[in-house]
Amino acid sequence: MLPPRTFLVPPVLITGNGSSEQVGAEIKKLGLKKGLLMTDKVLSELGAVKGVEKALAESKIAFTTYNNITTEPTVDYVREGLKAFKDNDCQFVLAVGGGSAIDTAKAVAIMAGNTGSIEDYKGLGNIPRPGAPLVTIPTTAGTGSEVTIFTIITDTKTNVKMLIGSPFIMPRMAIVDPMLTLSCPRGLTAAVGIDALTHAIEAYVSLKAQPMSDIFCLSAIELISGNLRQAWANGNNIEARTKTMLGSLQAGIAFSNSSVALVHGMSRPIGAYFHVPHGVSNAALLGVVTEFSLLGDPARYGRIAQAMGEDVMGLNDLDAAEVAAEAIKRLIEDTQIPSLKELGVDRDKLEEFAPAMADAAIASGSPGNNPRQATKEEIIELYMIAHEQG
Repeated sequence: MLPPRTFLVPPVLITGNGSSEQVGAEIKKLGLKKGLLMTDKVLSELGAVKGVEKALAESKIAFTTYNNITTEPTVDYVREGLKAFKDNDCQFVLAVGGGSAIDTAKAVAIMAGNTGSIEDYKGLGNIPRPGAPLVTIPTTAGTGSEVTIFTIITDTKTNVKMLIGSPFIMPRMAIVDPMLTLSCPRGLTAAVGIDALTHAIEAYVSLKAQPMSDIFCLSAIELISGNLRQAWANGNNIEARTKTMLGSLQAGIAFSNSSVALVHGMSRPIGAYFHVPHGVSNAALLGVVTEFSLLGDPARYGRIAQAMGEDVMGLNDLDAAEVAAEAIKRLIEDTQIPSLKELGVDRDKLEEFAPAMADAAIASGSPGNNPRQATKEEIIELYMIAHEQG
């Protein structure tokens, strides 16, 4: 029997090549006149935001820019962004960038409508009121943050990555324009692409999976696995870029509604202790964790193999699941995803921190959604395997 489930997406979702050029006109339809444009310093310096700025100006939408973001989201960026929002009497927040810019903008938008500090709202369902309207325009095909009810903000005092989740975080509008990903470097293309694949796979095998999210998961797996290599090999391959970004979008919708699992639970402590970007650490863990997890639900992993285009005709569920694990590892190898060791994670320090990292992973709740439940000792072992193998 299927229990009642909620399925959330942004009220307005616009996709397609060149769609970011509509941002001014679309914001105008919402009756909004002045906003805070949040982006990261690199994109701003490269001029990647100029098209969005032009679209806003053409629709006579006033804006103030905050572009101090240079790392993953922190409480300091949130405080600075909120001050810019209030000092300039802004009505909405517009995020242009990768996961860091979008997650920071989510927190600023929430704090524009709530009291206290962002640290007060860590966890799930703790935000009492809606925030300012938020519009998101991703420039990478990976995080899916443009369509989720989550944000991850690092508390710089405690060095803890806070997961914050609430329906109030869902953006009012998401505009997904594949043309904005053409300048994405090869290494980042691979990392965020495998991150998106991780979202789709974990949402599909999650104990919280539901029929609506399953549709998005399998489509995302097919799109990403079938096009990421081409997008990585030739950044100007518009068809591959478009399909990979559509897959990332679908994966974001999926995990926002079905949650993630062991990979994400283990990934956050890597970022907190070793300052490895979230998407990169997800990518480094996916192959190892998949091999560990497939015994928990071989039928679902077998369907993942099919979605990846693998021939599993005549195989039983477990054998088909193993084909999925091999296909995932092959994609990771083909796109040159580095192991934790290659990312500069010191083995001795990892061994020292691993027990605390395992505790943090379990405390996040994500491993509880995994089809195969992992003990603390097993998580420690997986960290050490991932250090060498990726």
